Amino acid sequence: MKISRWNSLRLAFQVAFLAGCLASVVAAQAQRTNTSARDLDLVAISPDGNRVAWVQSAVNASGEPTGGSAIYVQDLKSPSSKPKRISAGNDNQPASEDTIAWSPDSKHLAFLSDAEGDGQSNFYIVNVDGGGTRKLTSLKGYLADPAWSPDEKTLAFLFTENAPRAAGPLMPMVPETGVIDQKVYEQRLTLVDLASGKVRQLSPPDMYVYQYDWSPDGKTFAAIAAHGAGDSNWYVAELYTLNVESGEPKPVYKPSLQIAVPRWSPDGKTIAFIGGLMSDEGSIGGDIFTVSAAGGNARNVTPAIAASPSWLYWESPGSILFTEYIDGQAGFSRIDLSSGKLSALWTSPDLISTEFEGVPAVSLAADHQTSAVIRHSSTHPPEIWAGPTGEWKQVTRINEAVRPDWGQLKTLHWFNGETKLQGWLMYPTNYDPKQHYPMVVVVHGGPAGVSRVGWPEAFFNTYDLSAHGYFVLYPNPRGSFGEGEKFTQANVKDFGYGDFQDILKGVDEIVKTLPVDNNRIGMTGWSYGGYMTMWAVTQTNRFRAAVAGAGLVNYQSYYGQNDIDEWMPPYFGVNVYDDPAVYAKSSPITFIKNVKTPTLVLVGQYDGECPVPQSREFWHALKTLGVETQLVIYPGEGHEFLQPEHRQDVIARLIKWFDHYLKPVAGSH
Repeated sequence: MKISRWNSLRLAFQVAFLAGCLASVVAAQAQRTNTSARDLDLVAISPDGNRVAWVQSAVNASGEPTGGSAIYVQDLKSPSSKPKRISAGNDNQPASEDTIAWSPDSKHLAFLSDAEGDGQSNFYIVNVDGGGTRKLTSLKGYLADPAWSPDEKTLAFLFTENAPRAAGPLMPMVPETGVIDQKVYEQRLTLVDLASGKVRQLSPPDMYVYQYDWSPDGKTFAAIAAHGAGDSNWYVAELYTLNVESGEPKPVYKPSLQIAVPRWSPDGKTIAFIGGLMSDEGSIGGDIFTVSAAGGNARNVTPAIAASPSWLYWESPGSILFTEYIDGQAGFSRIDLSSGKLSALWTSPDLISTEFEGVPAVSLAADHQTSAVIRHSSTHPPEIWAGPTGEWKQVTRINEAVRPDWGQLKTLHWFNGETKLQGWLMYPTNYDPKQHYPMVVVVHGGPAGVSRVGWPEAFFNTYDLSAHGYFVLYPNPRGSFGEGEKFTQANVKDFGYGDFQDILKGVDEIVKTLPVDNNRIGMTGWSYGGYMTMWAVTQTNRFRAAVAGAGLVNYQSYYGQNDIDEWMPPYFGVNVYDDPAVYAKSSPITFIKNVKTPTLVLVGQYDGECPVPQSREFWHALKTLGVETQLVIYPGEGHEFLQPEHRQDVIARLIKWFDHYLKPVAGSH
């Protein structure tokens, strides 16, 4: 139930294999923001720390987007040298190339390419020191997440054979007709022998594998997996080991909540993972746990951390490095497993990731000291950085001429009772403290998500409000990542109550201290933010206009409509059929007759996370009650929009709606 700045589902670069979607995805990559910033994605440092590879949107000699994406490698020992392009295609036939993985000897790169022009991506291998590119697989379906075996003889990856769409619930759902639940497409752990090209699907055909890791000896995999369909069952996935020879899965640990990022210890005795309340696949945050590879009880090694670990790396059998969300910022820390001592190594408002829209993460070299990241902020567009972790040096300057057209972004803190809250406030462009301004509150997706400072996303870029004369508040209410697992779980059975009051207290604080007109405040958000917008207008008339993106109005009906229903029992304590009242308590439809606020409603036609009937029910109720409203259903789109014209239309409509209701005199502040 989110918008995925922090998800790792590879929404654009890796869906290019779908022939029917190829043109729109490529176009989306060329127009990710309303500025001219180039895309950078999927950074990977070589194990020896001497090279860094990344993916960027392809352009011609004039700098114009050509469609597709390209892979580049930079020699870090010769920083003044030009990056080398790695490709299975040619300049006359642009390809979509991505999903890079270094061999352990740092000499070879595996990557996906659709160079044959049929829209189907397959794996290729190239020696980065020279020589031709060799096609490794010839498969039909969705391929992702390659990883070399320790002996460099095998490449593992995730493969969904004959997939009708890219993996993940953010993608447009396939229209349902005929007998339902007769065909389940499983994402299976698959191996290809690098010498012969022989492909072997390892995991069982009835098991969906989400994430995996090679054991140090190359004989076993750790995998997070579940039986049945992928989108919903991630919420009930378990930790398994799989024997490389037989593929037999052995249960290791059944969690009470969600788990992610399985990682073997260097001695092969222990598996670490992140566990906690996570509302979306790919949106990772929680505590770090360790468990014996043979099975048993898991140990929480960060039980009181005031942050949300998001990715982890074994430094030694006795210590773990990890990235984290912390107080709205990104961090990199170490934990000593014997003493439990935490050491903060780096913290910054800047966003760091291996994917532009991914969770905080670094690509770590074999020495555990050197790494590479995509780093960006609200004032600096994405670039590749590499070097000693936390002391990175800028590698690329692809976007150095790009400047933001929005105002300053500042962190703020406030209290709701004893609960300390954090958020970000963006000032209007060309802010004048002598004027009074309208403000729009933007609630993040999730609820287990977080508003952070960074270059804006391609989709739902609400930074544009600043350039149109608005303050913009990005609150992180209870339920968000960044303050520890207790804080993330604080809205269980309480949607719309404590979290909504947290937001209102933040609005109060701003109105008291800054020139914000209390009579010209609006609210918007997507997914959980769309739900919170629908909820807000049923609880108060304080917001004079609202825009609800992919929201939820009726949790009782939603339970049977969405494609990820397993996320709900951890938040509501039970399924809807056993306790419908707890779902009704947090449903905007229960209080719908209170609405007076003009509300624009936006949703994708094939949204599986927050389906169209939810938006339509809300819009229908407002229309019946005589409240000013409009519903827009975007054709062919899922939970996150891929087509650039739809992305642009969303923000254009949003700004026009707020301008109409929050700016009584056209063009005034």
